[in-house]
Amino acid sequence: MSLFEPGSTARSDGAGRPPGALPPGVLPDGDPTWDDEPPKRRIGTGAAIGAVLVGVAIIAGVVVSVLPAPYVIERPGPTFDVLGDVEIDGEAVPLISIPSEETFATDGSLRMTTVSLSGNPSRLPSWIEVLGAWFDPSVAVVPVDQIFPPGTSVEQSSEQAALDMQNSQREAIAAALDSLEIDLDGAVVVEEIVDGSPSAGILEPGDILLSVDGVAFEEVSGLRAAIAEHGADTPATIVLERDGVEQTVEIAPVLADDGETPVLMIYVSSEYDFPFTVDIQLQNVGGPSAGMVFALGILDKLTEGSLSGGNEIAGTGTITGDGVVGPIGGIRQKLYGARNAGSEWFLAPAANCNEVVGHVPNGLTVFAVETLDDAIEAMEAIRDGDTSGLVTCEAVMG
Repeated sequence: MSLFEPGSTARSDGAGRPPGALPPGVLPDGDPTWDDEPPKRRIGTGAAIGAVLVGVAIIAGVVVSVLPAPYVIERPGPTFDVLGDVEIDGEAVPLISIPSEETFATDGSLRMTTVSLSGNPSRLPSWIEVLGAWFDPSVAVVPVDQIFPPGTSVEQSSEQAALDMQNSQREAIAAALDSLEIDLDGAVVVEEIVDGSPSAGILEPGDILLSVDGVAFEEVSGLRAAIAEHGADTPATIVLERDGVEQTVEIAPVLADDGETPVLMIYVSSEYDFPFTVDIQLQNVGGPSAGMVFALGILDKLTEGSLSGGNEIAGTGTITGDGVVGPIGGIRQKLYGARNAGSEWFLAPAANCNEVVGHVPNGLTVFAVETLDDAIEAMEAIRDGDTSGLVTCEAVMG
């Protein structure tokens, strides 16, 4: 229907308008104008609920992002060249020194690698930190209970890490001297009894442990193997020496927090009667994983000619006094730490190869080792420029 009926006439009061005239209150662009406030529009119930839900979601996202997450974050930590110097109390000192013995010049670098840990049970990372870490291939997000078992304080974990570092240094010296065919006498000494331990009231700090179920040992790895062989819950026969007198006791190991490993719930250390002093100076680094690299560094300094041949080499792995290389934690972070420090070659425990394959950063070549002899062979091959006979992690995994 048209605005005007046929035959109608225009009126100046607007009741009738000539053709083409605009109705009152309408501008030429078609937008209405109002003398007073425009009529209020009613917001639908669905739109209101949606707006509320969006607001709640935003608030919840902000709150959750700052809430603590039950994880810790492992990142590549600093590396240390065991053939070079470190700074102690503002002064550069050799990381490894052997004051009474003839030592030889080294070249290149041989780096021990570390993991930097963010978070602990009393100061957990936020969810936003954890989410960011999940997208970084050089970083690992680990449940906090895997690093700090329930019932273990941060202080206890730090003490154990420091003790593990001390033990790894002693084992490294023993392994290096054993490689040089220098005979040593060793002992496993009780350092501390953990509260609630089955050893409480039976063992004492200073006790020298000699055997378990008739199996003698002179190093911590031997004690662990003997306890693992015995198992948990049934009494093990332990021979020890206290104040120069041998005695026999019975202790039933219990399972560790992992639910698998039998333990006596004690802290122990390896003691050796070394023919000379080897000083290893390193501050604020704990754990046993530098043992193999320490041993290689000691050997390089005590033997004529360079093991590294001027190459940039890094590695990781525990070591026993008889030269067995064991697995460690944080292998992927250590690979990235080595690459970031400029290393081109990396020696990894064969037992960690399942974590290495597919996760090696560009520019780094990794070889697998099971013993100190394997590691020496790898360094010599790298030095001589022919690594064709070395074992890779891909070969280990088949």
